[in-house]
Amino acid sequence: MSWQLFALGSAFFAGLTAIFGKLGVEGLNSNLATLIRTLVILVMTVGIVSARGEWLLPKAVGLRPLAFLVLSGLATGCSWLLYYRALQLAPASLVAPIDKLSVAFAIVLAVLFLGEAVTLKLILGGLFILIGVLILAWP
Repeated sequence: MSWQLFALGSAFFAGLTAIFGKLGVEGLNSNLATLIRTLVILVMTVGIVSARGEWLLPKAVGLRPLAFLVLSGLATGCSWLLYYRALQLAPASLVAPIDKLSVAFAIVLAVLFLGEAVTLKLILGGLFILIGVLILAWP
């Protein structure tokens, strides 16, 4: 399968995350809701890694990739905690578009820190995302 299908599936499930998350934080502390979500993800990924027999790290793996995975996990945790709190305070139809500004942030960060090429297509796409968020989420 192509990467585009995986990305589209990710977007679909992220959309479901907003709806299920909004329903899940009703009457529940947002931090506890995040913990429950995290435990479910932990159980699910342990099951997948176990079923596929993928528990062994490559012998050549260094500390750098592991450090960045830890940092990614910390960033994910912060994102989820803030996302669930936002869902408690506002409609999912307003929170989700602002959350998708992560795409625009990722574009800028990829250019700055990964040296990815800046193209007209990239600039226009990022601007359209920003404009869409502004139209949807701000009066």
